[in-house]
Amino acid sequence: MTELTPFALKDAPALIEAVFPANKVSYEAQRERKAVAAQTLTGLGSYWKGRKPLILVRAIILGCLLPQTNDREKDLLAFEKLMAFDPQSLAKRAFAHNVIKPSDIASSITLDEPWEYFTHNIKPEEESFDDIEFLNFPLNLDQLEIRINWRRDIADDTKISLINEYLVLRSNYEEKAILAKRPEEIDQAWLSSHIWSYINSHLHSYGINANSIEELVEQLGILRYGHRPRVGDTFSGGGSIPFEAARTGCDSYASDLNPIACMLTWGAFNIIGASSKERNYIDEVQVLVSKSIDDRITKLEIEHDCEGNRAKAYLYCLETKCPETGWMIPLSPSWVISPKLKTIARLIPNPSSMSFDIEVVNGVSNQELKEAASGTVQDGSMVYTLDEKTYKTPIKTIRGDYRNVSGKTENKLRKWGSNDFKPSPTDVFQERLYAIQWITADTIYDSRQSTYFKGVSVEDITRELKVEALVRNNLEKWQQQGLIPDMPIEAGEKTDEPIRTRGWTYWHHLFNPRQLLIKAITKEEWLKSEQPQLGMMVVAKMTDFNAKLCRWATSQGGGLGGPKGVFSNQALNTFYNYATRSWAGYSSSSFKIASSPINESINHSIVSKSAKDLTNICDIWVTDPPYADAVNYHEITEFFIAWLRKNPPAPFDEWTWDSRRALAVKGSGDDFRRGMVDAYSAMAKHMPDNGMQCVMFTHQDTSVWSDMVGIFWAAGLQVVGAWYIATETTSELKKGGYVQGTVILMLRKRPSGNKPGFKQRLLPLVRGEVQKQIETMMHLNDDVKDSMGEPVFNDSDLQMAGYAAALKVLTSFTHIGGEDVTTFALRPRTKGEVTVVDEIVQQAAEAANSLLVPEGLDKQTWQKLNGIQRFYLRMMDIETTGAAKLDNYQNFAKAFRVEDYTRVMGSMAANKAQLKKIPEFESRDVSNSTDIGPTWLGHLIIALQQLFAEVEPQSVVKQLQVDLPDFMESRQILIDILKFVENKAPDKKTREAAETLSARLRNMRALGD
Repeated sequence: MTELTPFALKDAPALIEAVFPANKVSYEAQRERKAVAAQTLTGLGSYWKGRKPLILVRAIILGCLLPQTNDREKDLLAFEKLMAFDPQSLAKRAFAHNVIKPSDIASSITLDEPWEYFTHNIKPEEESFDDIEFLNFPLNLDQLEIRINWRRDIADDTKISLINEYLVLRSNYEEKAILAKRPEEIDQAWLSSHIWSYINSHLHSYGINANSIEELVEQLGILRYGHRPRVGDTFSGGGSIPFEAARTGCDSYASDLNPIACMLTWGAFNIIGASSKERNYIDEVQVLVSKSIDDRITKLEIEHDCEGNRAKAYLYCLETKCPETGWMIPLSPSWVISPKLKTIARLIPNPSSMSFDIEVVNGVSNQELKEAASGTVQDGSMVYTLDEKTYKTPIKTIRGDYRNVSGKTENKLRKWGSNDFKPSPTDVFQERLYAIQWITADTIYDSRQSTYFKGVSVEDITRELKVEALVRNNLEKWQQQGLIPDMPIEAGEKTDEPIRTRGWTYWHHLFNPRQLLIKAITKEEWLKSEQPQLGMMVVAKMTDFNAKLCRWATSQGGGLGGPKGVFSNQALNTFYNYATRSWAGYSSSSFKIASSPINESINHSIVSKSAKDLTNICDIWVTDPPYADAVNYHEITEFFIAWLRKNPPAPFDEWTWDSRRALAVKGSGDDFRRGMVDAYSAMAKHMPDNGMQCVMFTHQDTSVWSDMVGIFWAAGLQVVGAWYIATETTSELKKGGYVQGTVILMLRKRPSGNKPGFKQRLLPLVRGEVQKQIETMMHLNDDVKDSMGEPVFNDSDLQMAGYAAALKVLTSFTHIGGEDVTTFALRPRTKGEVTVVDEIVQQAAEAANSLLVPEGLDKQTWQKLNGIQRFYLRMMDIETTGAAKLDNYQNFAKAFRVEDYTRVMGSMAANKAQLKKIPEFESRDVSNSTDIGPTWLGHLIIALQQLFAEVEPQSVVKQLQVDLPDFMESRQILIDILKFVENKAPDKKTREAAETLSARLRNMRALGD
């Protein structure tokens, strides 16, 4: 056997520089995101939204370690086997998922001896038995009315083999993978057992002999760096990068300025990644502490009624005095409590108190449910009806909004003090309990509880007053002990909201007395336990789950209704009505945390420090830095820091429990660029000469792209590859076509020495490198498509490769036009300025897109089309594959410099984006004032619509001659476009019209025909 030679791959190019299955990684990353609570790390705290998918991190690390050989197709297959994307792995994943039934296989594939695998429900004595035994497969089971099952003696390997045959019939990777579990959901040793003979054979010349991902990673690390690879992340956030690096078999180093990020990363390493024995102990402690909390709250008699029923959730609303009538008006945008149970809160006028009683009514009519959906807060105003008269007052008037001398909006709300925990009687906004969700006494501890909603009784108010007294009597002591916050809210972009809209000035003001009491008890019990670190994470989760910023969502629980966490989006939104959980309102899954042990030999650590203050050397740095529209974690995590900063257990006591806003790298402006240059310069200095960096950032703002490239350039790094990973969502909180796509930018140290360049010389180099890169990838695409049925790279991958090729050329220089690259990166930007980076990236895009001719369109025609025509025809081509997603439209619109592509879009929904079909265009869409109207394609859309209206083809052609002065020179272009439309249009009417018009143009005998 060939022995491992340390540093044998020291200078070998990494596979990710040339080959990366981005399309498949994109799909698997989206599936991981859509798993929501089933994701491995979200159990530690789903409030941290910036985690990158673990499958993506694994792919990057393996891509950095694997070498390029002289056979790219085999390199790709090895990569896909390691990622469990290959056919055999997919079959295993599908077997584990168990959604492919024997009947699916029997009705799809041809089998010579089918009854070796299946049984059926026809008895031997029945007349049709002999016919069944000799049926040919595949079967039409619906017509035959028989049931097919696996034979009991069939081995799992045989089933997997048949599932593999079934999956081969699916047309693309997504159709196969949707039938399979995600790779990380399956036992890794079993999943990868079939790949090692291929991997070891493929990498035999390097001495590789591995039987697990961890062994392979360690051996590749020795070959590249002389030791197990060390992976670092200086913006660790929720911990996905350092955790997955450790789980993949790398020594892992993480750091973050934010202590909440450090806590979550520590939890990923030491709770989710704990050994099975340690994890069992942690789970036992969690059960004991939970029982202790439950016992204390039960003893206080604040959640049970006299019949033994236990409260699950409390619904509160604000209340304020109407300036016109003097009545106290309960405020809520909706009085619907539960659509499923048809439960509403009904306002009943009480003239004696000049207020409204609130009655909870179950089983109302659909009409009443609809009416209750319009509450007393509508379009920013308080709206209510009294004595058949409707009153409407803007909330800003009630608050007393005004402009101060500097022009800033302020109001007349009283600013709450440090001792406040509920509104003062004179405050503009009061709070009242208006409904309770109860668990019936006999189902409190059942997995399926029986619940109902009820209005507020005198006994309920007595329990509320008891809670308030407990908080009042203990507030100062608990604050001194750190059991509840005593920290002021510092003004900021996100933190201004609760100050401005409610007058809250301390973090504990964001919690009502019941919430404060439950969390104080919880934190006290956890700090006494053997696992106080887990307790800190539990308190943080409770803080997200149970605050006055938790809205009551009627869509929760299948329409039953339920509380929604504070950070369902990344803001501190205040509500007019809100939900409070009781202790019993936390289900057993609320604190459920996944277990995925990290090999005990792996070294991992997390420290709280700035990215620029590095001391550790890592071979590979993988980072997801703050940028542009990034979340303001330095502000919103103060919401959690306020609860956790006093008396933290070891090792949390080594961290600075402050957001350190002044030190945080913020996502735009000159300070952002300087901070990022410092951070990436430090990482470049703390990695070997053959080390690599991977930087992920969201591809939405082209100016950010330019900034990021300038930053890496100034940090002494050279771009060596780029890939695009797409994720999409149709979440209610992300309507309006919001899409997130992640650019994976690969970098190495720039060779030492000066290398000056000039833009005029750079552009030919860029075009040549772009062409070389794309042609190489397209050649590999053809080879893979021939052997495996589908290409590995889609248009976005090829487009991104064009960018990378340009940036590889650009970032190899130290001076451009006489200007030092560091000076260029750090100098202030002028609004609207087009930099040399912007120009070269655009040149790269144009060079790439000129090569990406849609299938079926003549290359010469493509070169003559402008941006909007290229966009429409390119996306029409992509739509025929069923692979078009909103980020594709966004990316190609940018690449083709289309200012407003929405004019040619039929839908902008994230997962249903599509072009307007040609019959759907209105006259205004193709007028001369639009981008597409004056173009050849615009004229053809009008011409085809005339044919739909049964205008004679000869008249349509004559109109084209009139409208197009260069008609004879353009005729062949029109024919090419029509032929393309004939092949690609989704509707038969358009295809037939295009064929008719194309034939008429081809057969013209003379100009006057």
